[in-house]
Amino acid sequence: QVTVIEYLDRILPGMDSEVAKKFKLILQKQGIDFKLNTAIKDARVDKGSVYLSANDNSTKENLSFEADVVLIATGRIPNTQNLGLDTLGIKVSQKGEILVNNNFETNVSSIYAIGDVTGGPWLAHKASHEGILCVDAIKGLKTHKIQKENIPGCTYSRPQVASIGLTEKRALELNHEIKVGRFPFIGNGKAIALGEPEGFIKTIFDKKTGEFLGAHLVGPEVTELIQGFAIAKKLETTEEDLMETIFPHPTLSEAMHESVLDAYDRVIHF
Repeated sequence: QVTVIEYLDRILPGMDSEVAKKFKLILQKQGIDFKLNTAIKDARVDKGSVYLSANDNSTKENLSFEADVVLIATGRIPNTQNLGLDTLGIKVSQKGEILVNNNFETNVSSIYAIGDVTGGPWLAHKASHEGILCVDAIKGLKTHKIQKENIPGCTYSRPQVASIGLTEKRALELNHEIKVGRFPFIGNGKAIALGEPEGFIKTIFDKKTGEFLGAHLVGPEVTELIQGFAIAKKLETTEEDLMETIFPHPTLSEAMHESVLDAYDRVIHF
Protein backbone atom coordinates (compact mmCIF):
# COMPACT_ATOMS: atom_id res chain seq x y z
CA GLN A 1 0.00 0.00 0.00
CA VAL A 2 1.51 3.33 -1.12
CA THR A 3 0.43 6.82 -0.11
CA VAL A 4 1.91 9.87 -1.82
CA ILE A 5 1.85 13.02 0.32
CA GLU A 6 2.39 16.11 -1.83
CA TYR A 7 2.74 19.70 -0.62
CA LEU A 8 1.48 21.15 -3.92
CA ASP A 9 -2.07 20.79 -5.24
CA ARG A 10 -0.95 18.48 -8.08
CA ILE A 11 1.74 15.96 -8.97
CA LEU A 12 4.32 16.44 -11.73
CA PRO A 13 4.24 20.25 -11.43
CA GLY A 14 6.76 20.71 -14.26
CA MET A 15 4.74 18.62 -16.71
CA ASP A 16 1.66 19.45 -18.75
CA SER A 17 -1.36 19.49 -16.41
CA GLU A 18 -3.42 17.21 -18.68
CA VAL A 19 -0.69 14.56 -18.66
CA ALA A 20 -0.24 14.89 -14.90
CA LYS A 21 -3.97 14.40 -14.33
CA LYS A 22 -4.06 11.26 -16.49
CA PHE A 23 -0.93 9.90 -14.80
CA LYS A 24 -2.51 10.34 -11.37
CA LEU A 25 -5.70 8.56 -12.46
CA ILE A 26 -3.72 5.58 -13.77
CA LEU A 27 -1.71 5.34 -10.54
CA GLN A 28 -4.89 5.53 -8.48
CA LYS A 29 -6.26 2.57 -10.47
CA GLN A 30 -3.10 0.72 -9.40
CA GLY A 31 -4.05 1.35 -5.76
CA ILE A 32 -1.82 4.33 -4.95
CA ASP A 33 -3.46 6.90 -2.66
CA PHE A 34 -2.71 10.62 -3.00
CA LYS A 35 -2.87 13.33 -0.35
CA LEU A 36 -2.32 16.58 -2.22
CA ASN A 37 -1.95 20.07 -0.78
CA THR A 38 -0.65 18.46 2.40
CA ALA A 39 2.30 19.53 4.55
CA ILE A 40 4.27 17.16 6.79
CA LYS A 41 4.76 18.65 10.25
CA ASP A 42 6.53 15.90 12.15
CA ALA A 43 7.85 12.36 11.84
CA ARG A 44 8.90 9.86 14.50
CA VAL A 45 10.00 6.25 14.51
CA ASP A 46 8.59 3.88 17.12
CA LYS A 47 8.67 0.07 17.27
CA GLY A 48 9.50 -0.40 13.60
CA SER A 49 6.93 2.03 12.22
CA VAL A 50 7.08 5.65 11.11
CA TYR A 51 4.39 8.02 12.37
CA LEU A 52 3.73 11.22 10.45
CA SER A 53 1.68 14.23 11.45
CA ALA A 54 0.51 16.50 8.66
CA ASN A 55 -1.76 19.39 7.87
CA ASP A 56 -4.21 19.80 4.97
CA ASN A 57 -3.35 23.21 3.50
CA SER A 58 -6.92 23.70 2.25
CA THR A 59 -9.06 22.62 5.18
CA LYS A 60 -6.41 23.10 7.89
CA GLU A 61 -7.35 19.62 9.10
CA ASN A 62 -4.74 17.73 11.10
CA LEU A 63 -3.82 14.38 9.53
CA SER A 64 -1.80 11.40 10.73
CA PHE A 65 -0.19 8.52 8.88
CA GLU A 66 1.53 5.29 9.88
CA ALA A 67 3.96 3.56 7.54
CA ASP A 68 6.65 0.89 7.45
CA VAL A 69 8.91 3.02 5.29
CA VAL A 70 8.98 6.70 4.35
CA LEU A 71 10.76 7.93 1.22
CA ILE A 72 11.50 11.65 1.24
CA ALA A 73 11.75 13.06 -2.28
CA THR A 74 11.62 16.84 -2.05
CA GLY A 75 13.92 17.76 -4.90
CA ARG A 76 17.58 18.67 -5.10
CA ILE A 77 19.90 21.55 -4.41
CA PRO A 78 23.52 21.99 -5.60
CA ASN A 79 25.98 20.21 -3.32
CA THR A 80 28.56 22.99 -3.43
CA GLN A 81 29.24 23.67 0.25
CA ASN A 82 32.66 22.98 1.76
CA LEU A 83 34.34 22.62 -1.63
CA GLY A 84 36.65 25.58 -1.11
CA LEU A 85 34.88 27.69 -3.73
CA ASP A 86 35.19 30.79 -1.54
CA THR A 87 38.93 30.25 -1.20
CA LEU A 88 39.32 30.04 -4.97
CA GLY A 89 37.01 33.00 -5.54
CA ILE A 90 34.57 31.02 -7.68
CA LYS A 91 31.24 32.79 -7.99
CA VAL A 92 27.99 31.05 -7.08
CA SER A 93 24.34 32.12 -7.16
CA GLN A 94 22.21 32.68 -4.08
CA LYS A 95 20.97 29.11 -4.51
CA GLY A 96 24.53 27.80 -4.43
CA GLU A 97 24.78 27.12 -8.17
CA ILE A 98 28.25 27.56 -9.66
CA LEU A 99 28.10 30.30 -12.30
CA VAL A 100 29.61 29.37 -15.68
CA ASN A 101 29.75 30.76 -19.21
CA ASN A 102 28.62 29.00 -22.40
CA ASN A 103 31.76 26.85 -22.31
CA PHE A 104 31.11 25.89 -18.64
CA GLU A 105 34.13 27.84 -17.43
CA THR A 106 33.80 29.59 -14.09
CA ASN A 107 34.98 33.13 -13.45
CA VAL A 108 38.32 31.58 -12.47
CA SER A 109 40.26 30.71 -15.60
CA SER A 110 40.76 26.98 -16.30
CA ILE A 111 38.23 25.84 -13.68
CA TYR A 112 35.04 24.37 -15.15
CA ALA A 113 31.77 23.02 -13.79
CA ILE A 114 28.95 20.96 -15.29
CA GLY A 115 25.81 19.14 -14.19
CA ASP A 116 23.65 19.63 -11.14
CA VAL A 117 26.04 22.07 -9.46
CA THR A 118 25.40 24.56 -12.28
CA GLY A 119 21.59 24.48 -12.04
CA GLY A 120 18.67 22.70 -13.61
CA PRO A 121 17.24 20.85 -15.19
CA TRP A 122 18.81 18.20 -12.92
CA LEU A 123 19.04 15.43 -15.47
CA ALA A 124 21.78 12.89 -16.16
CA HIS A 125 21.53 13.27 -19.94
CA LYS A 126 21.83 17.05 -19.65
CA ALA A 127 24.93 16.74 -17.44
CA SER A 128 26.53 14.20 -19.76
CA HIS A 129 26.01 16.45 -22.77
CA GLU A 130 27.49 19.37 -20.84
CA GLY A 131 30.55 17.28 -20.01
CA ILE A 132 31.16 16.53 -23.69
CA LEU A 133 30.73 20.17 -24.67
CA CYS A 134 33.01 21.28 -21.86
CA VAL A 135 35.86 18.99 -22.96
CA ASP A 136 35.34 19.99 -26.59
CA ALA A 137 35.63 23.66 -25.57
CA ILE A 138 38.83 22.95 -23.63
CA LYS A 139 40.27 21.25 -26.72
CA GLY A 140 39.27 24.18 -28.91
CA LEU A 141 36.65 22.26 -30.86
CA LYS A 142 33.38 23.71 -32.10
CA THR A 143 30.59 23.67 -29.51
CA HIS A 144 27.01 24.88 -29.27
CA LYS A 145 24.79 26.40 -26.64
CA ILE A 146 22.32 24.06 -24.96
CA GLN A 147 18.73 25.18 -25.39
CA LYS A 148 16.98 24.04 -22.23
CA GLU A 149 13.60 23.92 -23.95
CA ASN A 150 15.02 21.16 -26.18
CA ILE A 151 15.99 18.91 -23.26
CA PRO A 152 13.53 16.04 -22.80
CA GLY A 153 12.30 15.32 -19.29
CA CYS A 154 11.41 11.76 -18.30
CA THR A 155 9.69 10.09 -15.36
CA TYR A 156 10.70 6.43 -15.14
CA SER A 157 7.53 5.06 -13.64
CA ARG A 158 4.84 2.71 -14.90
CA PRO A 159 3.28 4.17 -16.92
CA GLN A 160 6.18 6.32 -18.08
CA VAL A 161 5.91 10.07 -18.56
CA ALA A 162 7.96 12.22 -20.93
CA SER A 163 7.90 15.82 -22.07
CA ILE A 164 9.74 18.34 -24.23
CA GLY A 165 9.21 21.97 -25.11
CA LEU A 166 6.32 24.17 -24.03
CA THR A 167 3.29 22.98 -22.14
CA GLU A 168 -0.09 24.16 -23.41
CA LYS A 169 -0.35 26.62 -20.51
CA ARG A 170 3.12 28.06 -21.13
CA ALA A 171 2.52 28.38 -24.88
CA LEU A 172 -0.60 30.45 -24.19
CA GLU A 173 1.27 32.56 -21.65
CA LEU A 174 3.80 33.37 -24.37
CA ASN A 175 0.93 34.55 -26.59
CA HIS A 176 1.11 31.70 -29.07
CA GLU A 177 -2.04 30.87 -30.97
CA ILE A 178 -1.88 27.11 -30.79
CA LYS A 179 -3.23 23.93 -32.29
CA VAL A 180 -3.24 20.88 -30.01
CA GLY A 181 -3.44 17.22 -30.99
CA ARG A 182 -4.07 14.20 -28.79
CA PHE A 183 -4.04 10.48 -29.46
CA PRO A 184 -4.83 7.78 -26.88
CA PHE A 185 -2.81 4.57 -26.75
CA ILE A 186 -6.07 2.60 -26.75
CA GLY A 187 -6.14 3.44 -30.48
CA ASN A 188 -2.65 2.01 -31.06
CA GLY A 189 -2.35 -1.67 -32.00
CA LYS A 190 1.13 -2.15 -30.53
CA ALA A 191 0.07 -0.69 -27.16
CA ILE A 192 -2.92 -3.03 -27.07
CA ALA A 193 -0.69 -6.00 -27.96
CA LEU A 194 1.68 -5.06 -25.15
CA GLY A 195 -1.21 -4.91 -22.71
CA GLU A 196 -0.50 -1.25 -21.95
CA PRO A 197 -3.24 0.75 -23.71
CA GLU A 198 -3.59 3.50 -21.10
CA GLY A 199 -2.25 7.01 -21.62
CA PHE A 200 -1.95 9.35 -24.57
CA ILE A 201 0.33 11.63 -26.58
CA LYS A 202 -0.26 15.37 -26.82
CA THR A 203 1.43 17.67 -29.32
CA ILE A 204 1.36 21.47 -29.52
CA PHE A 205 1.97 23.65 -32.58
CA ASP A 206 1.96 27.35 -33.37
CA LYS A 207 -1.24 27.95 -35.33
CA LYS A 208 0.25 30.62 -37.62
CA THR A 209 3.63 29.08 -38.48
CA GLY A 210 3.17 25.37 -37.81
CA GLU A 211 6.21 25.44 -35.49
CA PHE A 212 6.39 22.38 -33.26
CA LEU A 213 6.27 23.82 -29.72
CA GLY A 214 6.09 20.80 -27.46
CA ALA A 215 5.02 17.23 -26.80
CA HIS A 216 3.78 15.54 -23.64
CA LEU A 217 3.36 11.81 -23.29
CA VAL A 218 2.11 9.33 -20.71
CA GLY A 219 2.06 5.62 -21.48
CA PRO A 220 4.20 2.67 -22.59
CA GLU A 221 7.85 3.35 -23.45
CA VAL A 222 7.30 7.09 -23.87
CA THR A 223 10.76 7.78 -22.43
CA GLU A 224 12.03 6.13 -25.63
CA LEU A 225 9.50 7.79 -27.94
CA ILE A 226 10.33 11.29 -26.70
CA GLN A 227 13.67 11.21 -28.53
CA GLY A 228 11.83 11.41 -31.84
CA PHE A 229 10.21 14.63 -30.70
CA ALA A 230 13.58 15.85 -29.37
CA ILE A 231 15.08 15.52 -32.85
CA ALA A 232 12.05 17.25 -34.35
CA LYS A 233 12.42 20.12 -31.88
CA LYS A 234 16.15 20.49 -32.54
CA LEU A 235 15.58 20.59 -36.30
CA GLU A 236 12.79 23.19 -35.93
CA THR A 237 10.33 20.83 -37.52
CA THR A 238 6.87 22.00 -38.60
CA GLU A 239 3.59 20.11 -38.58
CA GLU A 240 3.98 19.46 -42.31
CA ASP A 241 7.32 17.70 -41.80
CA LEU A 242 5.88 15.42 -39.15
CA MET A 243 2.66 14.66 -41.02
CA GLU A 244 4.62 13.69 -44.14
CA THR A 245 6.98 11.39 -42.22
CA ILE A 246 6.30 7.65 -42.59
CA PHE A 247 6.10 5.89 -39.22
CA PRO A 248 6.62 2.09 -39.13
CA HIS A 249 3.74 -0.28 -38.37
CA PRO A 250 2.98 -1.76 -35.93
CA THR A 251 4.79 0.49 -33.47
CA LEU A 252 4.03 2.74 -30.54
CA SER A 253 5.53 5.60 -32.57
CA GLU A 254 2.42 5.61 -34.77
CA ALA A 255 0.65 7.32 -31.86
CA MET A 256 3.11 10.20 -32.26
CA HIS A 257 2.08 10.58 -35.89
CA GLU A 258 -1.62 10.36 -35.04
CA SER A 259 -1.29 13.04 -32.37
CA VAL A 260 0.20 15.43 -34.92
CA LEU A 261 -2.53 14.55 -37.44
CA ASP A 262 -5.18 15.16 -34.78
CA ALA A 263 -3.91 18.72 -34.22
CA TYR A 264 -4.90 19.40 -37.84
CA ASP A 265 -8.11 17.38 -37.88
CA ARG A 266 -6.55 14.59 -39.94
CA VAL A 267 -6.35 11.78 -37.38
CA ILE A 268 -6.85 8.35 -38.97
CA HIS A 269 -7.33 5.59 -36.41
CA PHE A 270 -9.55 7.11 -33.78
